[in-house]
Amino acid sequence: MNFHLSIPRPNEQYLHVECCFSVKQEQIEIFLPSWRPGRYEIANFAKNIRGFKVFNEKNQLVPFIKNSKDSWIINAGKSKSLNIKYQYYSNELNAGSTFVSETMLYVNPVNCFIYTKEHIDDSIEIDLKIPEDWKIATSLNISQSKLTAHSFDALFDAPFICSNSLLNRSYTVQGISFNIWFNELLDVPWEKLIHDFERFTAKQIEDFGEFPSQEFHFLIHTPPFKAYHGVEHLNSTVIALGPSYDVFKGLYSELLGVSSHELYHVWNVKSIRPREMRPYDFRNENYSKLGYIYEGITTYMGDLYLLKSGVFKITDYLKELQVQFQRHFDNPARFYTSVGDSSFDTWLDGYVQGAPGRKVSIYVEGCLLAFVTDYLIRKSTKNKYGIEEVMRRLYYSQEISKKGYGEKDYQELLESVSGVSFQNFFDNYINGTHSYEPILQDALAYFGLEMSLIDSKLTSENTLGIKLKPSKSKYVIHSFSPGSPADMCGLCAGDEILAVNNIKLEGDLEQWLGYFNIRDISLTIARAQRIIEKKIPVVHRSFYPKYKLNVLEEKSPAQLKALQSWVCDGSL
Repeated sequence: MNFHLSIPRPNEQYLHVECCFSVKQEQIEIFLPSWRPGRYEIANFAKNIRGFKVFNEKNQLVPFIKNSKDSWIINAGKSKSLNIKYQYYSNELNAGSTFVSETMLYVNPVNCFIYTKEHIDDSIEIDLKIPEDWKIATSLNISQSKLTAHSFDALFDAPFICSNSLLNRSYTVQGISFNIWFNELLDVPWEKLIHDFERFTAKQIEDFGEFPSQEFHFLIHTPPFKAYHGVEHLNSTVIALGPSYDVFKGLYSELLGVSSHELYHVWNVKSIRPREMRPYDFRNENYSKLGYIYEGITTYMGDLYLLKSGVFKITDYLKELQVQFQRHFDNPARFYTSVGDSSFDTWLDGYVQGAPGRKVSIYVEGCLLAFVTDYLIRKSTKNKYGIEEVMRRLYYSQEISKKGYGEKDYQELLESVSGVSFQNFFDNYINGTHSYEPILQDALAYFGLEMSLIDSKLTSENTLGIKLKPSKSKYVIHSFSPGSPADMCGLCAGDEILAVNNIKLEGDLEQWLGYFNIRDISLTIARAQRIIEKKIPVVHRSFYPKYKLNVLEEKSPAQLKALQSWVCDGSL
């Protein structure tokens, strides 16, 4: 199949697509993917398509009907070839989207390329109508302004950026070329960047023993607005991180973290894949309860490899880990929904807030359970093995590489490596809602770490028990702690706080709460266009504490040995 892409009017932000292919049958069905790997929810990309038309080799219109929200049945008749034309709206810039502007063409083919069952394994050629001075960043084969892929599965896994502002450097680890691309970014500190990328790349390859691809590309957007997003592919990753002025300042640890995370995905989910996703079904939901593996373990290992490789010091790493602790303990859904069930439900509402307190994050809970799993393996094997050994064996399993893995496969490998049963762990924590706190405390103690709780500096959190949505001008309740004054007086998520003791707020909620010291306080709130007064009861305990992780100053010999084994000695 041959595709032709152009952006004749970039201000409209429509990508113009032409698809040409030969046909043998009189009727053929055309599909657009319903979702993209890395984002386990139905995306309905077809909502961005307009002007769908079909022509034959004589440039005559060919009739078709829309068969579903993202499929079309074409009555080709005696036509020998078809030329399908449509436009795809491309106005969103993130790591998994397609975006058109006067200075850039950025395409994730899984968003906007149609396919047929008959041509799914055929080679694809893409002809790009772009300015001559634009460079192309991609893992696809390039010949001037033409790209090629050997199948649609490969094409859907290969995004590309075209721009005249692309910057590129590369480094080599064990004969594999790794390319770093930035678009529209000034003053890249290449020497430091490559030094850090080389270190975490080398450590990941060392533990797995090989890299699944012959080359790899980091395609990095640095928009002028706030952004943090990464999407994994077998031969590349796309990362969006902004604002651009802060990428190598306050956001540098995030750049390292998301880059290490996405690189680890080359093994974990692109190569080691759940049975439900081998192969990907691009038309329907690929339900799986194993998100705690493909996203949770990746979240844990992505940051841990920055520590193991010496890019992070232990204090840097613990700052990242304590973020996961904070998110876990701040979410009351941990008492209602297991991480396994939340993984299944990413297809339902996994990437929006949804009903308050209903679900947990496969990234957060999976990361913490991976930390505990790592501890349990190291404890039972006297630090000979950790969770990386389990992932290595998953990767090299011939049966799993062909058919994918299930929960039983993962549990059996855990037990094979550790020599102990993980049945209670799966029953209580992965598929149950037991409190994580005891097992987290055990894991921290094993490595000579400790968790301390500090009162929040925000009176709204500490005393009222509410968390607010980020805003400079409004105080809208995002969530509240069960049993808190906010809960007891009947405040709701979505309430907007307008006044404290009849004093209108002007960006000074914390100041007025502190002034009245929570004595005899009433709040004026707006709820569904109604103004309501709520009297705040006094409760003599605090809420939403901040979690702090530290290394114990005095460690036993066993703790020191475990810690050194865990971080590979050099990062303390």
